Amino acid sequence: MLFPKKIKFKKVHKNKTVGVEINVNKPLTGFYGIKATISGRITGQQIESVKKTMLKKMQKFGRLIIRIFPFLPVTSKPSETRMGKGKGSFSFWCSPIKPGRLIIEFQGTSYNTALIINKLVNSKLCLKTKLVKNI
Repeated sequence: MLFPKKIKFKKVHKNKTVGVEINVNKPLTGFYGIKATISGRITGQQIESVKKTMLKKMQKFGRLIIRIFPFLPVTSKPSETRMGKGKGSFSFWCSPIKPGRLIIEFQGTSYNTALIINKLVNSKLCLKTKLVKNI
């Protein structure tokens, strides 16, 4: 599972993902890319499951580049707990995603396989995605 090696603080504030991604929105090295169309958070487990399914579908041909990394710790309190008594304990690592953010780049497959891979990724993630092509 993906997580950072060293962090300064165990618990951080909740950030709001407002706006549209303008920096990482086109494939640079890969021929195809999978882009998020809505905002949300992707956990480290979701990234790993997407990576495994994509590698299985590509059948060891081509290259896969993951453009996101889970760096944000998420905490949660147990259910039926009274108010107060501080912040909850650590639950999982996640990566905040803005709409238009490129999540994954890949190459070495045909267009039909890329469409199938996009469907698989869409079912694994909690976000809606679309396939983009490098021109």
